[in-house]
Amino acid sequence: MSFVVHVADAVLEASGDGTAAAVLHEAGGVERGIWEIEPGTATDIEADEIFVVIEGRATIVIEDGPTLEVGPGDVCVFDKGARTTWHVHERLRKVYQITGSGG
Repeated sequence: MSFVVHVADAVLEASGDGTAAAVLHEAGGVERGIWEIEPGTATDIEADEIFVVIEGRATIVIEDGPTLEVGPGDVCVFDKGARTTWHVHERLRKVYQITGSGG
């Protein structure tokens, strides 16, 4: 499957928890999509993921690991199971790929 999406204009489905997403493709245990989060603080247990920040800024604190400052153009990699606290300073939109998603 080949396609192009203008990320800044993509319409995402809100989750009701300050996040929204659009899954673009899922197959063979790999999920690719667009995700965003509104300003505030959130905790998560991460998947095996790589993402690129398109817009916005956040400080991501990884339990027993580094603190990451991310913004537009930054690429971030998470190990599956990493416990994170996101301090989102500006609405953040990212393009991601998760492996082992079961899709």
